[in-house]
Amino acid sequence: MDIDKQSLRERVWGELEDSGEARFPYPPHGRIPNFAGAGRGADRLTETDDWQRAETIKANPDAPQLPVRRAALRAGKTIYVAVPRLREEKPFLRLDPAEIEDYDRATTVGGSAELGVPVAPEEMERIDLIVSGSVAVSEAGVRIGKGEGYSDLEFAVLREFDLIDNGTPVVTTIHERQILGEDLAPDAHDVPIALLVTPERVIRTGTRFDYPAGIDWEALPEERLAEIPVLDRLRP
Repeated sequence: MDIDKQSLRERVWGELEDSGEARFPYPPHGRIPNFAGAGRGADRLTETDDWQRAETIKANPDAPQLPVRRAALRAGKTIYVAVPRLREEKPFLRLDPAEIEDYDRATTVGGSAELGVPVAPEEMERIDLIVSGSVAVSEAGVRIGKGEGYSDLEFAVLREFDLIDNGTPVVTTIHERQILGEDLAPDAHDVPIALLVTPERVIRTGTRFDYPAGIDWEALPEERLAEIPVLDRLRP
């Protein structure tokens, strides 16, 4: 069945807003939506074995995962956050708890840009856990983001530099209303989610879908290649 992803996004955004479960920033539409109980979801994630084993985390910068990023620094974990649209020569920011005093400031969007250390992929440590923001996720682990494709591209870049592999868990913290019952099939570049964490529960998807092996060069428009320096360096 061909399901329109944008329709699913609009449905989830609308349900979060209409139910009063959306949280600042408003409106939830057009973004990774923040939700009531995001802090409880982060607490549940910290109780998982995947979290306990991880020393380095690649995290998204969005509001609902702010409690996750703060929990990581407080637990002594190093965080890598991508520069918006990967537009810099050094497209990631390293947040090392040993180098930062104000964890609350450092884990905001503005604070990470101010206090994070710009690094190229060659300068990064191997990633133990990936935290992704989501608009919606199916019970089988098919993720729907905002539709711009940068989260999947960040994953592909890390894969090209052997910083992650098929054993690297990808998790997301979401509201129960963001879990879809539809049987979705991922696109070739979509990164499946292994662990869904809500304020109420932890779901191991046992996803049957494979991680992308790297960058799908044929799928990238020329203008995107031109605006992202790391792609220009990697391009065959």
